[in-house]
Amino acid sequence: MRLRFAPSPTGSLHVGSARTALFNWLYAKHYGGEFLLRIEDTDRARSTEDSTRAIFLAFEWLGLTWDGDVVYQGANLLRHQADVGRLLDHDKAYRCFCTATELEARRQEALGRNETFRYDGRCDRLAKDDVARRLASGAPFSVRCRLPAGETSWVDLVHGLITFPNADIGEGDFIILRSDGTPVYNMAVVSDDIAMGITLVMRGDDHISNTPKHIILFEALGATVPEFAHLPMIHGPDGKKLSKRHGATAVADYQHLGILPEAMLNFLALLGWSPGHDLEIMTVPQLIERFAVEGLSKKAAVFDTQKLEWMNGQHLALRSSADLAPMITAALVAAGATSEALLASRRDWYLGLIELFKIRSRTVDEIVQQMRAYFHDEVEYDPAAVAAQWSDRAKAIGLLSATRVALAELDAWTPAALETRLRALAQTLDIGAGKLFQPVRVALTGLTASPGLFDVLMVLGRERALIRLDAALTFLGSSPPS
Repeated sequence: MRLRFAPSPTGSLHVGSARTALFNWLYAKHYGGEFLLRIEDTDRARSTEDSTRAIFLAFEWLGLTWDGDVVYQGANLLRHQADVGRLLDHDKAYRCFCTATELEARRQEALGRNETFRYDGRCDRLAKDDVARRLASGAPFSVRCRLPAGETSWVDLVHGLITFPNADIGEGDFIILRSDGTPVYNMAVVSDDIAMGITLVMRGDDHISNTPKHIILFEALGATVPEFAHLPMIHGPDGKKLSKRHGATAVADYQHLGILPEAMLNFLALLGWSPGHDLEIMTVPQLIERFAVEGLSKKAAVFDTQKLEWMNGQHLALRSSADLAPMITAALVAAGATSEALLASRRDWYLGLIELFKIRSRTVDEIVQQMRAYFHDEVEYDPAAVAAQWSDRAKAIGLLSATRVALAELDAWTPAALETRLRALAQTLDIGAGKLFQPVRVALTGLTASPGLFDVLMVLGRERALIRLDAALTFLGSSPPS
């Protein structure tokens, strides 16, 4: 089995295209086939090297590897033209001398009659000597594929049996070679698929209307028609086709937003496919093992960014802290929070910090935002946290002062000792533990939400914890206890 992904290098790799590539890749991996990559760069005006490079970088980040060399469609012009020549030789196609102006005039005439324009095949009725005379005079021409009578059908792996009456396909006999000698999309695709030995074409269901033309061309060229699987579109939460109005749509955008590649693959795999048994969180090997065409859906899938972030959080928790460290280090350094040298010098402490936050975050960016406070003595207090926990300043000062004294006198700085001491302090003050822990949490982190208070104290260490309590008391207008 040979499958291909064939993007046009006219921009960044869209998440919908990445989903299509992933399904082709998973199918090839699961069923023991080959996954090929073809860059369809025949649109010279819009295709760029930067876009091609962006496709490669997105594939590298996602971990989607292809078999063999990359095929560049633009390099196959001579073969495309030769295949058109074969169709002419076998009377499956004919030259059309109608100009664009003439065709547009007939199209407008049909519109005026409230009719659908269909090419009337007039050039197919030209006498051979008339055709020879026009060619000898250098008259420009395009080449049209002759539509056979009857209908064209195929059993789609997603949608089942699909049938098109040939009389209803497009505007009649369709152009396969332009007057400048370049093939149209349908001709180039079929020529390349034959040359690459493609056995299954898996693509978006917006290509369903192209498929009858492709099948006709495969058959006209005497080639084996591949199987087809047309995947549902991806919509935004509003039910409309996914676009930039819904937020980020390029794979690279999510890479830079702190999404893990395995989470992105897991999320994309579930857009139009289900493994059954309500499974959601899967590793890449599990995706390969479970992927089957029976799970493909006919319905449009919804791209839910919140679901992606939740799923990313699950994959963050599955990764080891050591494995996450290079990615988080790069993000921390880029944010100006710390330096690689400092993190390397305190590696065990740093890995412990990652361990605390990876299970409480949905993205790498969230980890970085929460960890920043642990690299500096200064704390930025969230106004909402101050309003919630320090509204009674005198009471807050009393609680923080008592905590500061209790921690300074503590002999062993261990989770058990910290918990025993602070719970005893709360009992002495005749308040619930939470009434003490929350104001202290704000003093230590600036926030009302954080890892467990004793974990925070362990990560900060005695010296920095006391410094932060002193700073909080100063903020509240009190001198720290001596």
